Order: sequence, then structure tokens, then C-alpha cells
Amino acid sequence: MKKIIAPVIAFFLVAACNNNKDFPEVSKIKVNIVLERFDNDFFKLDSNSLPGALRQLQARYPGFYTDYMQGILGVSGAETDPSTQKMVRMMLANYASLYAVVAPKLSNTSGLERELKKSFQFVKYYFPEYKVPGFICFIGTLDAPGMVITEKYLAIGLHQYAGKDFKGYQSEQVRQLYPAYISRRFETEFIPANCMKAVVSDLFPDKSNTKPLIEQMIEKGKQWWLVDQFLPETADSIKTGYTKQQLDWCQENEGLIWSYIIKNENLYAVDPVTIQNYIGEGPFTQGFSQEYSPGNIGPWIGRQIVKKYAAAHSGMKPEQVMLASPKQILEQAKYKPK
Repeated sequence: MKKIIAPVIAFFLVAACNNNKDFPEVSKIKVNIVLERFDNDFFKLDSNSLPGALRQLQARYPGFYTDYMQGILGVSGAETDPSTQKMVRMMLANYASLYAVVAPKLSNTSGLERELKKSFQFVKYYFPEYKVPGFICFIGTLDAPGMVITEKYLAIGLHQYAGKDFKGYQSEQVRQLYPAYISRRFETEFIPANCMKAVVSDLFPDKSNTKPLIEQMIEKGKQWWLVDQFLPETADSIKTGYTKQQLDWCQENEGLIWSYIIKNENLYAVDPVTIQNYIGEGPFTQGFSQEYSPGNIGPWIGRQIVKKYAAAHSGMKPEQVMLASPKQILEQAKYKPK
């Protein structure tokens, strides 16, 4: 009986917490989100009269066409350029199956636009001067980024959102690029969180790549923490990319994880192997459970430290937290999880 009642009690406790939310009211903040569909028009191009079709595409998307052609496809974009025409034809032929799978998932973008609007209302609440970009969808080659900030747009690469079971992700070549523990996150539900990660990186670029382990953990933890502020109602599994099982394991073993790191590692290590183990993507983190631990556990611990610091300095604005040094955060957080 307890096993049945406990989740019900937990549900009402969560519901009560949501009713008494501890995040700001942002519904009155004006944000307009319209998702442009460059991908739709690109895959409607008539390959039999490509120069004219490309001119029309450029005229319709003057603020993105060149960024797409040069920055993503690596060609000039000139409609008479043989290399441009060859690349465009390759995309139309080789990526039509991916487009056919992902397009129906976003046949109605109103839900996604609502989610993006809510998250950008939080962005504007905390950072009023931040200019909300335009939003546009594209399909690039599989090795192209899934999220790109251009001068005008936050561009969403739908080639990374065809769904974890998409056949194109299952080939050996693609699995070398995107192992299953990465491609399982290639679902459209991850788009808002990935957009917020791009915004956080735009606001506070992570320059810690050459820094010691603990500094990288905290700097990346700060970025995860700020994503939390922009997406306070989004499931942690979406924001972190961990499975629920991995999250449960982290929460249950937080003290043991931190204890292991400080006992077995030099927190100020800079060697690539140690950094990669705790910061890089992976199916699990070496030294912990291969079945339950996530890869890149460092940012999760970093976020826990930042949470502790922010809670102890509740009067600080998010910008102040983000600008605090890792040393200051570590010393003042007094992080001692059980």
C-alpha cells in the first residue's frame, strides 16, 4: 500500500510546489516568436531550374541564405556556381529522407513557439537588454551544428531532431559521430533546452577549456544553472540530457560522487584524459557505475556547487552569479553533500 500511496503524495507535493512557484511571473513580458521554415522552402527547390530557384530562396531569406550556404554547406551560394549547385543537389537527394521524417514532427510549430516564448520571457526578465533573435529551421549535413546563432537568427538544425530511431542515425559511420548515448537526444522535445544553452553561451561564452578540472566543472555548472533559470518548469532530464535513471543515481549518490572526485583526482588537474572523463560526453563516467552513471558528470556536480552558492547569496542577480569566479563559488558554497 505504501508503494502506491507514496507517488500520489509526491504528486500532490510537486503540484503544491508548482502552485507556489519560486520563480518570477513573466507572462506580461512581451516576446514575439515566429519560427521561419527555411527547411521547407529548401526542399521544395526545383533541381531542374536551380539557378532561378536559388535566387528566389535568397530573396525570401536574405538574412540567412548566405549564412547557410557559406557557414553550413561551405559553398559560395552563388546560383551559377557549379560547387553550390552540386552541394544543393546532394542535399536534396541525400537528405530528403531525413526531411520527410522530421517535417511532420513540426507541421504545427505553435507548441514550440509557445515554449520558446516562455523561455525568452525569462531571458528578458533577467537580462532586459538581450535582443531576442529571429528563429529559423534548416537542415544541414549531419556533421553540422544542431544550433547556430547568426547575426539575425537562432537557427535550429533539424538534422539533429529526426528522432532517436531514425534509420539514418544507425549507420556505423554516423554512430562514430553520434553514438547512441548522444543520438537518443535527437528528439524535438530537446529543442527549447538546446536553444537556451545557445543563448547562455551567447551571454556568457565558456572560456574555461584550458582551465583546471574544478574550474571547468564550475564554469559549465554555471551555464547549466542559468539554463535552469530560463526553463524552471522543464524536466531535468531534458536540460541535462541524462536519462531519469542516471539522474536518480546522481541524486542518490551525490555525496559519494563528490567524495570520490576529491579523494581520487587532483581538482586542479589539466591533463586531457582527466578533463575528458569528467567534462566530455560518454556513455558513463570512468570510476563510477557503468550501468547508472552518466557521462560528463562534471557539469552536474558543478551545477550543484553553483546552486549551493546561489542559495547562500539569494540577493545576487543571475548575472552576478555568472560573473563570480570558480574559486569564489567553491569557497563560499561550502559544498558538502551527503
